Order: sequence, then structure tokens, then C-alpha cells
Amino acid sequence: MKRGKQIERKTDIKILAIDPASILGWAVSRTMYGIWDLKTRKDESMGMKLIRLNSKLNEIHSQYPLDLVVYERPGGFHTVAIIHQSKLIGKIEEWCEANKVEYRGYSSKEIKKYATTKGNAGKPAMILAARLKLGYPGKDDNEADALWLLELAKSEY
Repeated sequence: MKRGKQIERKTDIKILAIDPASILGWAVSRTMYGIWDLKTRKDESMGMKLIRLNSKLNEIHSQYPLDLVVYERPGGFHTVAIIHQSKLIGKIEEWCEANKVEYRGYSSKEIKKYATTKGNAGKPAMILAARLKLGYPGKDDNEADALWLLELAKSEY
């Protein structure tokens, strides 16, 4: 959520949860989720990835008008990954501002602790927790992370 603003609490808040990466996990409900392949193709710049992301955000917002977008904030020691994630988050926040949609970031530690009670849980633990607690039938860590992020945001809003 933007600093200094409080999103209106209501029972039908529409949230999009995003695990930002080249293979981006997203979720709006326990049954409506997936991945967006934002990978650049041969001879494409990072700009094309950002254009693809913008297009996907517009597409989902037209079908499911959003009140809030939540995303995982970058962390760790991999500089290239942090820079990459930061660019995606910048595009997400720019899109939210242009569309008057609130936004908020969560750390991976917050998400993992909510899902498994351990802030350092690995990908297999996050997928297993999603299967056991959320009925997630898949095996993709990007989808599982997005589902957990959605559940965390719903618990707060």
C-alpha cells in the first residue's frame, strides 16, 4: 500500500498477488491463478518484458477490476535478480498509479512465515504448504508463492 494511505476495508476487495520474475506467478483467488511468461526473446530488450507485463496487468484488470495489487519485494544477495525484480515492481507501481489501484509489497520472509511458520522455507516447502492448506494441485513455486501472497494480503485486508 502506498505510504500514508489506508485502503478502504471491504469484504469484496479484489486483490492481484504477484511474484515478480521472468516467469511471473499471479493469483486473484484460489482457483484463478497462473504464470505469465515475460522472458525476452532473441534480440529483445528488457523494455519488451515491461510491455508484456503492462499488457497482462491491463488484461486482468479489464476482466477483474482490481482494488489492490500486492507483490513480493526483492531481497537476497543476487544483484542482477534484485535489479530485474525492481524494474518489474517499478512497472507494477507505475501501472497502479495510472489506474488508481492501491499497492503494497511484502518481503519473502513475511510470505514464507505466513505460509509455513518458517521465514526461510524453501520452494518445496512452499509448494507442499499450498497443496495441504490451500488445495493447490500444481507444482510451480511461482504460482504457490502468488497464492500465499494473496492469502497473506486477504488476512490483512
